[in-house]
Formats: sequence, C-alpha cells, structure tokens
Amino acid sequence: MNNLTLAITTIGDLLLQNKISRNNNGKSIDNIKLRIPEYQRPYKWTARNAIQLLDDIIEARNDNKEVYRVGTLILHKHTDGNGDDVYSIVDGQQRTITFSLLLYALYENEPERPTIDLLGQQVFDNSFSRHNIPNNLNAFRRRTQKRTDNDENADFRRDMKSLRTFIEERCELIVVITGDVSEAFQFFDSQNARGKALYPHDLLKAYHLREMAGLDEGRIEQTVSEWEKIPQQELASFFGDYLYRVKEWINGNWAYRLSEHNIYKFKGITKMAHTPYAQFYKSAFSYAEFINSSAMPFVTGTREANAFQLNTPIIAGKPFFDYTKHYYGILKDIQDNSQYEGFYIKGNLIVKTLDRYFSRGVGNRITRLLFDTALLLYVDRFCPATYPTKTDTDLFEQFVVLAFIWAYSLRAQYYHLGWQSAQNYVLERCDKGITNSLNIYKFIADSDTPVSLLSTLADRLSPLAASDIYDNVRKGIEEGTIEEQDGDNVYINYLHFFKANTFYTE
Repeated sequence: MNNLTLAITTIGDLLLQNKISRNNNGKSIDNIKLRIPEYQRPYKWTARNAIQLLDDIIEARNDNKEVYRVGTLILHKHTDGNGDDVYSIVDGQQRTITFSLLLYALYENEPERPTIDLLGQQVFDNSFSRHNIPNNLNAFRRRTQKRTDNDENADFRRDMKSLRTFIEERCELIVVITGDVSEAFQFFDSQNARGKALYPHDLLKAYHLREMAGLDEGRIEQTVSEWEKIPQQELASFFGDYLYRVKEWINGNWAYRLSEHNIYKFKGITKMAHTPYAQFYKSAFSYAEFINSSAMPFVTGTREANAFQLNTPIIAGKPFFDYTKHYYGILKDIQDNSQYEGFYIKGNLIVKTLDRYFSRGVGNRITRLLFDTALLLYVDRFCPATYPTKTDTDLFEQFVVLAFIWAYSLRAQYYHLGWQSAQNYVLERCDKGITNSLNIYKFIADSDTPVSLLSTLADRLSPLAASDIYDNVRKGIEEGTIEEQDGDNVYINYLHFFKANTFYTE
C-alpha cells in the first residue's frame, strides 16, 4: 500500500481543532474536514455501548494513563464539488460520532462552547441513526451534567472538566489516510479480520473492493453506496441463510454457518487467474456483459444473456456486487406475492396461505426458507428475466406446486422442526418413515430442462398418508379444516393443496 499516510491524533485536535496531531514526520495535518459518506452503515451504537466507552475513559483517567488509545480511524482523502479536500470516514464512524456526542454533552452548559463540525452535517437517514444519536446524547447528559448549584456539584463540575481535558489531550486515535478508496477498504478488511467480529458479507465487501483497484473512484463509491442501501441484517440473512446454504446443498453438503472461515465460497475468480477453468468463466461473464450492453437484445427481440448462475463461480470485483444485487432482487420478488408488482410470484394462493397462517414459529420459518430457496434456484436456472413465454410461466407454476409439496411434507411430519431435521431431510439422511426426503436442489442443478426436472419430481414425490402427519395437523383435517377458507378465499390449512394436487390420501 504505497498511498497510505499513518498518523496519530488526540480527540481534541480532531474534533475541536479540525486537525490531525502528527503524521509519521511529526507534523500536524490541518484543515481536516471529516465527512460521513452515504455508503457508511447507520450509527448502531446504543446507550450501553456509549456509557461503556465513558466508563472505560473514566477508569483510564483515574489510573492516570498518560495516553489512552481508543481505536483506529481509516480516512479516504478526496476532493468535494468545490475542489476542497475532505476526509470520508471508512472505518471508525461509530466511535468518532460517540466522542463528538460526549464532548457536546461536556461543553453544553459552558458559556463558550466550541463547534463540533462533525455533528453539523447530515447523517444518512436511517431509523437506527435517528434513534441512537439523540438517545446516546441524553445518556451522556445524565452522566455529565448536574442541574442544581451547590458545593457538591462544584466538585462534580471540576471532575467533569478534568475528564474533558483527559479526553481532549490523552485519548488518541491511530489514523490511516489514503487517497485510494479501494485501498482504504483493503486496510479495513485486514484490520477487522483480526479484530472485532464483522458480518461475513462485510469482509466480502472489502475483499471485492480490493479487486476493483484501478476502476474509476466514482464507480467504486456508487457501487458501495448501492450495497449499503440494503439493510445490513437482510444482507447477512441473504448470504448466510440463502446463498451459502443453497451452494452447500447443491453439492450434497451440510450447511453450517457462514463465517470468515468459509466466505471463500464467495470470493470467486480474480482478474489475475489464468487457468483454463478461470478463463472459461471469465469469458462467459464477459460475453454476457457484452451482449447485454449492446443493442442486440433490443434489435433482435431476444432475451438478455444471464451473466450469473448460483452453482458457478463468482467473478471477483464489481461483478460480485452485481451478483448480489441480481439475486437479492430475485429473492425479494419471489417473496413478494402482490398481484401486479411481482414478476415471478403473483397472487399465488399457496403463497397467500403461507403468508397469512404459516409465517410464525421456527418450524414454519425453516420450511418457508426451503421453499423460497428452491424457487430461487429454479428461477436462476430456467426462468428468463425478460420476455417470458406462456410456457415459461406454466412450467414455473407447476414447479411451485411440487416445491411446496416437497418442503411442506417436512413441516407436516414434524411437530417440533429444527435445522437438524431439516438438513437431514434435504440431504436424504432421515430415519426411515419420513416421506419425500430428497435433495431438490441437486435435482434442479442436475436438470437440463424444466420439463425433465418436473418429470423427475413427479416421479419421486409421494402422497402423504394420514398416518404420516403429526397429531395436531391430522386433528384439523378430521375436523374438516382442510377445505375451509377465510373471507379472502384463502385456505386456512396448507394441506388443502396436498389434497387438491393428489398428494394426500385419507
């Protein structure tokens, strides 16, 4: 990393004097304009995190520590629209905002208060930020301010002034500055892989940003900004619950938990890879990109070329972010059953039933995930994103029924359903007597056409007998709920669809 500048700054210099105390040559860096870019995550620190930091600082002050290092700040130096140098925070946002709030509370009742520029800028609008910033400020106020005036409070105010001086002069940050945003994220990657726990997708983001070195910085920042617009908890679930599991299940493997130890599955083929294996997939991706960016699909009326497949390698760098956006969009579309907005699932009665009556509880959530993931893989392999024909739609609707029968055969046979039983069901490792245990993901991946897949599933899936179903569900059938509908004509018992499609026997 040739563009890095290493420095150290006190909190007071950074937030009150707008400078970095000293670089590796011992000189200060003045006119520091800190910015929080839109691609940053929301401000997630809670009052508990903020007060813990305050207590740690008080302990360090009471121990008379000459220097108290409070973390690392990674900055991307660039110019704004006016041609002025600005320093965007790549890592260290949570701690820097928290120190700003703490100093604000400590100075709030002083007749002359310094300006803290960082608190004057607009933070990316998010429910976490809107709640945590004022909440943490109020927590600091309760700890650092007294409302009455007496001798005891005079001692308290002197103590707070001492604390303020300690924060400004002895609390220090290690600062890393670079003019290359991808390099900043590379340093962020290496820094956090050895430190605090991150979501696996955070590490993947940093890895693939490193592979984007050499691209225009505007495109890099736009890519990261689009990534950060997706709620981070949803990204964690998307990679860990869906993409990672389907990759393992296709290959007949047990899916444990996505972590820093197995994220290599999403690192893919780098631009430096030159093996025939790598060249094949890079060529296929490049061809799809070329076709889709040309006028050929429009002029000829043909379908766009699909640049991705779930069971093939990812191309590292920007294609990874395109891959994420592509499959996240498909999954959200599958899970959206609105009549007119959905592209794949639209007003489906099976999905209406599941959405309304079978969305709560661990077992129901596991089963729905198996169902949705099977649809995701089918769409990826067989459904065109543009110009679907009636045949495409009809075949997909047939698959929806069979995927439902497969997934909810599992739900019907287990009163208490957990991941152990679910994965045994997927990988065909169930004890004898469990009906329809098969690896539907492997069947999809191994099929050349949707017709051959549907034929295979029709042959392999068996009707459930009353004796297969756990007692509470069977009781509902005996009481006639299998044919009951609510006011919106949605069936209240999912086994209706087993009976309607000849997959239930009395």
